[in-house]
Amino acid sequence: METHFINLAIFLRATLPFLYTLTILLFSTTATATISEISRGFKATPNSSTETFQPLLYDSSGNFSLGFLRVNKTQLALAVLHVPSSEPFWLANPAQLARWSDRTHLTFNGSLVLSDPNTKFYWSTHTDADHVVLLNNSNLVTKSANQTELPAWQSFDSPTDTLVENQNFTSTMVLISTNRLYSMKLGADFIGLYANFNKGSNQIYLRHKAMEAKTEIVENQAPIYAQINPDRYLGMYQTGNPLPADVQKFNSFQTPVTGFLRVRLEPDGNLIGYFWDGSTWVLDYQAISQTCELPSACGSYGLCNARNGCSCLDNRTEFASGECFTAQSGDFCSDGVPRNNFWVLRRNGVEPPYKELMRYDTTSSLGQCEKLCERNCSCWGAVFNNASGFCYMMDYPIQTLVSVGDETKMGYFKVREGAGRKKMNVGVGAGIGVMCGVVLILVGIVGAWRFRVWKRKRGGEVKSRFMDLNGGVSPGPYKDLGSASFRSIEMGTT
Repeated sequence: METHFINLAIFLRATLPFLYTLTILLFSTTATATISEISRGFKATPNSSTETFQPLLYDSSGNFSLGFLRVNKTQLALAVLHVPSSEPFWLANPAQLARWSDRTHLTFNGSLVLSDPNTKFYWSTHTDADHVVLLNNSNLVTKSANQTELPAWQSFDSPTDTLVENQNFTSTMVLISTNRLYSMKLGADFIGLYANFNKGSNQIYLRHKAMEAKTEIVENQAPIYAQINPDRYLGMYQTGNPLPADVQKFNSFQTPVTGFLRVRLEPDGNLIGYFWDGSTWVLDYQAISQTCELPSACGSYGLCNARNGCSCLDNRTEFASGECFTAQSGDFCSDGVPRNNFWVLRRNGVEPPYKELMRYDTTSSLGQCEKLCERNCSCWGAVFNNASGFCYMMDYPIQTLVSVGDETKMGYFKVREGAGRKKMNVGVGAGIGVMCGVVLILVGIVGAWRFRVWKRKRGGEVKSRFMDLNGGVSPGPYKDLGSASFRSIEMGTT
């Protein structure tokens, strides 16, 4: 009997790890099954222990997940994430983030709703659907049980800053960068990138017109749309025509490279294309290839030089941390009355990076151009071209200008009173103070050393004279010349 118990114990010890692993797998499979689809009655709240992302729903491949994305520790965005790279592809509420709190709820009872019952409603699909699924192309959709084709709602119809392959981008949609400064829209026959440097101002800085090489866009008929083609290009199409009216080729165009494609409107205003090679996102396309052509490569009141990089327009402020003056907004009016609460900065040899897309007036002189801006309380600056007489007006706080080396291109820029260099960081100030102290100590050490060298040299000269006076014979070692007799000789011969 004792032998049987011993054998049973050995058996259990050998099989328990297997049973434990099998149990975990079974529970994991069940858990995965429960988050492959959201049904009516679903409710979720953010977990306080989550630091970055709390998954709620997966696609069938496991490459994408819908969940709570933690932003700045205290805020929450409902996001679709690319799991292998942790890159968010879509946000439900980018302009109005919710609180990361157990009072914030995501519910589904026909509509997917993000809300806080005690404070406010954040976002909803406004549908009457039966379930929510995440497709393996990152598209989040709500569907009814009897619906087989078009979803009641899909995230592809309201993109944020990213487009993926085969996703249509229409004239009713807009891409917006995460910093809310830049946007992408479609015109009648072009793709446009816009900067919102001031409330109410929307300056276009890139306008790519369809080349219409394979087919023409017929005016006043079907609208156009853009799409990332799996053949590795950004195409522009007219509804009903499968041929592209424009092809912007990626670097991997017509190559055997494979990988999921996407484009993103970056925080610097560039439109960048990537493909996933299995471990990282590889740069595959850039709408703007030169740094100085970006809308604000060197920040406010910055100057971009293709060879020397960034500096400041005032030629005195040291360029640091991407900004020469503190960011400004608004205009120079008070209840419609102009105010002179600004000083003027002038700089020659500059022009805006997108001057071909700016509005301008024709004036006979720089003085006339300056007066047009001076009297206009919404004008922040103007650049005058002496050769053409064009006066380019800027109705937004001054951004980066491009150094062109042509002194006939002259800039006039308003700087609001009190706007100067950013205050020095406390750590930087302390560092400079320590550095000054070190420099003073080094100066003291060098001074003491030079004094000793001078003293030795002086002593050598006295020694030589002493030897001459005594027929060239030294009375002893040099170290013995510190006596009273040596000091009397030094005083007598100096």
